[in-house]
Amino acid sequence: MIHPSYVELMKVVNNDVAIGEEPVVNSRYSIVIAAAKRARQIIGGAEPMVENAGNKKPLSIAVEEIYNGDVKILSEEEGDEE
Repeated sequence: MIHPSYVELMKVVNNDVAIGEEPVVNSRYSIVIAAAKRARQIIGGAEPMVENAGNKKPLSIAVEEIYNGDVKILSEEEGDEE
């Protein structure tokens, strides 16, 4: 079993969304894409935001960062603003 699960990751990412607002992440696909993008950043030289990252694979680090809230997934509108 993968920990955290997709459902847990989606809850963490969407927990700041007010009732009636569109959730930031609507599907597993969105979580996978976000984790893959962050893993590519780490491979490209970005500094990991978790402890003991030296013995973990980039994708594991990315998932842990998303789960801990160290990395924020932006909605499409927020991404356009930046």
